[in-house]
Formats: sequence, C-alpha cells, structure tokens
Amino acid sequence: MKQMLHINHLKSLTQEQFAPEKNERGVFSSIRAASLSSLREKPVNYRIFAALVTVGSFGIAVKLAATLKEITVAQRFGVGDYLDAFLIAYLLPSVAINVISGSFNAALIPTYIQVREQQGEAEAQRLFSSILVLGIGLLVAASLALMVGASSILPLLGSSFTPEKLALTRSLFLFLLPILPLTGVSTIWSAMLNAGERFALSSITPIITPIVTMVFVYSLTGRLGAYALALPIVCGSLLECTLLGAALRHQGVSIMPRWHGRTAGVMQVAGQYGPMFASALTMNGTILVDQSMAAMLGTGSVSALNYANRIPAMLAAIGTISLSTAVLPHLSRMTAVGDWKGIKQTLRTFSSLILVVAVPATLLLIAFSTPLVELLFQRGAFTLNDAAHVASIQRLYLLQLPFYILSMLFVRLTSALKASHILLWGSLINFTLNAALDYQLMKWFGLCGIALSTSLVYAVSLFYLCFMSLRLLKRVEN
Repeated sequence: MKQMLHINHLKSLTQEQFAPEKNERGVFSSIRAASLSSLREKPVNYRIFAALVTVGSFGIAVKLAATLKEITVAQRFGVGDYLDAFLIAYLLPSVAINVISGSFNAALIPTYIQVREQQGEAEAQRLFSSILVLGIGLLVAASLALMVGASSILPLLGSSFTPEKLALTRSLFLFLLPILPLTGVSTIWSAMLNAGERFALSSITPIITPIVTMVFVYSLTGRLGAYALALPIVCGSLLECTLLGAALRHQGVSIMPRWHGRTAGVMQVAGQYGPMFASALTMNGTILVDQSMAAMLGTGSVSALNYANRIPAMLAAIGTISLSTAVLPHLSRMTAVGDWKGIKQTLRTFSSLILVVAVPATLLLIAFSTPLVELLFQRGAFTLNDAAHVASIQRLYLLQLPFYILSMLFVRLTSALKASHILLWGSLINFTLNAALDYQLMKWFGLCGIALSTSLVYAVSLFYLCFMSLRLLKRVEN
C-alpha cells in the first residue's frame, strides 16, 4: 500500500510540473512506468494482497452505498408490486451483461496479458480493439433480441403477475434496455484497467449508480412511481461508462473499436469465449430460475427473496470481486511464464485466508440475522412481519458464503489456465441441480427452499472446481 501511495504521489507531482509541454509529458510517462515496474518487482503474493486491500476497501464503500440504497428502497416501496415488477424487468438486462461482458473478460484478460508480455503493448492494443468490436456487436444484438422477445419471455418470468403488473414490468424492461450496452462496455473497460494493475477507479466507479438511485427514490418516488428505480440506473450507467472510458484514454489505451483481422490472439479469445459464454449463460440461468419460481409464490415473493439475498450477495461480492480482480492478472501472468510453484503457493495462501475469515463471519451473521434485517430494512413500508420472513430466508442464503468465495479462487485459476470447458460442465451441473432443488425444496419450505438450494449448489460447485482445477494444474505441471 505504501508503494502504491508513492506512485499516486509521483503521478500528482508530475501532472502539475510537466503536463504543459509535450516532450515533458514523456518524463511523466517514464516516471509512471518506472513506478509501476517497481511495484511489479514485489513478490506476487504481496502484490495480490495490496490489490486485495485496494479493491476490497473500495468494494466495501460501493456495497455500503448499495445497502443504503436498499434501505431507501425498502422504506419507500416495502415488499410489493412495484418492486416485484422492477426486479423482474431488471433481471434480463443484468443477466445479459454478466453473460456477455463477464465472459469476454474471463476469455480476454489471460490472452491479453500473454500477448502484452510476449509481443508488446502495441499488439495487445490491437487485440483489445478487435475484441471490443465483437463485444459491442454482441451487446447491441442482445439488446435487439431482448426487445423483440420481451412479450414472450416476461410472462414466463412473472407467471403469477396480474395483467396490470405485467404491463408495468414490460414498460420498465424496455426503459432499462440501454443499460445493456452501457454497462457491458463499462465491464470490459474495467477489466482492461485491472489488467494493467490499476484497480482503484474500476473498483470505486460502481458507487455512482446506488448514489443516484438513492437521490431519485428519496425525492421522486411520489411522482415517478416504479420509474424512480429505473431512471437512475440508466443515468448511473451512462456516467460510469463515461468515467471509465476517460480513464482508459488517460492511460494511453485506445477505446475505439477497430477490427484488425482474425489474428492468433483474437482466435484464442474466441475459442475460449464460446465455452465461457455457455458456462455464464447456464450459471446466470440459475438466477432466472430462482426469480421465476419466487414469482409463482404470490405478491411480494420476488421482493422478499431480493431483500434476503442483499447482505449475503453484498458480502460475497466484496470477497469475490476483490479476490478475483486481484488474483486473475497475477495467475494469468504466472501461467504465461510457467510459474506452477508460485500458483500453488498463491492457492494455499488465499484458500487459508478465505476460510479463516469467511467461516466465523458466516456463523456470526446467521446468529444475528433477525436483528440485522430489522436494523437495515424495518421502517416505512417494510413491516415487522416482512422483517421476520426475510430474516428466515437470509439465514439459508448466508450458508453459501464460504463455498462461494472459495470457489471463485478456483474459477480464476481455471480461467488463467484457459480451461473453460471445466467451467462449462460445472455450470451445467449447477443449473440442473439448482432447478431440481428449487422445485423440490420450494414445495417443502417456500422461499426458504430456494435460498437453501442456492447454498447447496455452491457447496457442490466448490468441490467440483477444486478437484478439476487441481487435477488440471498437476497435468500441465508435468
């Protein structure tokens, strides 16, 4: 951390002293490059831990803002039709973003780092520009496909919705569609900043949308109704995209999509992307299954499931985003140079760290689930009965935390080893198991059954990923 602060100090000094002259900007670039080079000479685990602290600190700030947003939403909307409609409307664009852009990142970054290390910055830039063409094309195509298919898909997701509630859902869905290309591009640009080990901005930028949402929900709900939830997401996505694009340009990375042909790097990314896409599609399909099954259980069920998963999702996101953002570039670099001993040491170090932190934290959170929900949500339209119901669901969601966070370490190892077929088969197992458990456990326990199903699926997923990735590592090492 001390070294990173020193880099930022050098950056601010050189901007003030040397920015006016073109030749002197070269001095700034040299100083920054020397500083980053100095950081990269540190041991790998030190650099990963430093990145974890940076990403984790900003991630906590972002998730706290998201939690405050949920508190504001609970006070204004409670558990009811407006929030149910918004959550189902938001579901498809958010899943599409995760599937398309998230898959691109997992497929692109290991190859991008490999090309940069072996062929230089110029060739890496050409790879990124070409992949950006493909990414934007897929995002736009997905937006048009969802627009056309909305009238068929939304009634399936909101199967128990009244005609009026379904009409509101469709209207909100169309209003939210622009976030698909905006947030999708932002996700790819964030990954590029992370690939250069510049984690701070990409980690703090997502705080914009929760803050904007709080302002809109608090001040405009009376006039806009459910649109007070949708409008700030579109505005926040636009602001985040603009900021990240400007940051990449400042770092000397061109953000203009440009096709440079079917190079070896492009074909390698494309080869990895297919299985990654299928894997992400089946994995995110579990979210669609959970929400659509919750919609069968009557008014407020989708909202209650959403509130119950807020705290577990926030904690899982802080852990996994910090871990995966920091670890993937380093695992990719170690894989590129064949540092198998370093990879094993990193796995041992961070597996132990995750278990030491996550298991006690999970038990503590389960014990205090009810007062936590009451403290955060019970006010305004969110009643005492709502709090008791949400807390019971939340306890079962919390069980997933150690399994989920630890599994992300092995997901990133698998991505770095470019073994996307392992993730594909794992996702197919997860999807099938989740659907079967949802259906059966929902009969017995209602919404609690859906939450329990999620935790059981992540436990199975961890054991599968651990076994397969370690077996693969042993094979490539020999």
